[in-house]
Amino acid sequence: MTLDEIKAPIALVMEDFERKFKGSMKSSVPLLDRITHYIVKRKGKQMRPMFVFLAAGMCGGIKEATHRAAALIELLHTATLVHDDVVDDSNERRGFFSINALWKNKIAVLVGDYLLSKGLLLSVENNDHDLLKIVSEAVKVMSEGELMQIEKARKLNISEDIYFEIIRQKTASLIASCCACGAASAGADELTVKKMHQFGECIGIAFQVKDDLFDYGPDGIIGKPTGIDIKESKMTLPLIYCLNHADRNLKRRIINTVKNHNTDDTRVKEVIAYVKQSGGIEYAISKMKEYESRAFSLLDGFEEGIYKEKLKQLVRFTTERES
Repeated sequence: MTLDEIKAPIALVMEDFERKFKGSMKSSVPLLDRITHYIVKRKGKQMRPMFVFLAAGMCGGIKEATHRAAALIELLHTATLVHDDVVDDSNERRGFFSINALWKNKIAVLVGDYLLSKGLLLSVENNDHDLLKIVSEAVKVMSEGELMQIEKARKLNISEDIYFEIIRQKTASLIASCCACGAASAGADELTVKKMHQFGECIGIAFQVKDDLFDYGPDGIIGKPTGIDIKESKMTLPLIYCLNHADRNLKRRIINTVKNHNTDDTRVKEVIAYVKQSGGIEYAISKMKEYESRAFSLLDGFEEGIYKEKLKQLVRFTTERES
């Protein structure tokens, strides 16, 4: 199942959203317009707005507020990505030059601030305080997750519980806010909004575990070369499982590689081999499937229909994608 097939029932809505989203980024400053045009042009898979619109469709119907919810999430999320690239000193984003690579850090930070303020104003001017609360909470939690990861990564002492808490905050909170905002924009009650938030959280965790698995797959089949996370000293679920099941000497060698020899391709391949031998890949797949199953069970109470079916397909896409 492709994303275009999943998107089919909301294809026209998404086209309308793209036009409105471009309009929401307009500025009277030519430099800002050039930069925001560049941002819009390199849009990714657009899974976040898809979750917003499909959730709204299932929870009462897509309304004008749903478009604002999707725009709010995209504006605030794009702002965090622009700032992240500055913090990480990253020159690339999705295969394109990052904003800071093209226009330098000062401009990138100001563009991120501008996008953040546009999102806030969009909500305040339309009295979408419920949507603003959901998304603002997500941005707060994402920041906490990033800081927790930085703190723990220094010693590589991330337990499985801490790992899941970090990805819940860093990745899952945003997808959770997409689903919750979609439901809220459709006029759903508080209990339904909360259930959709939990649904999105489960998908987000499954999504990140799938992303972890890409680090151990064969080159050419996946969206990134193997060992990238290891080279960046990132603790993934398969690696944590491997460390938990390694003897003291092997554990010390793996940690030494990840901390001090992560640019040595031979040592990195050695760690990948250890992870595969330990059963770390199979374990991560089982946890990913567990969260996928939880997501499906949260949809049980909703009426059958095209939006529910497409949401299920979108969940499967997150765990079966190859990039």
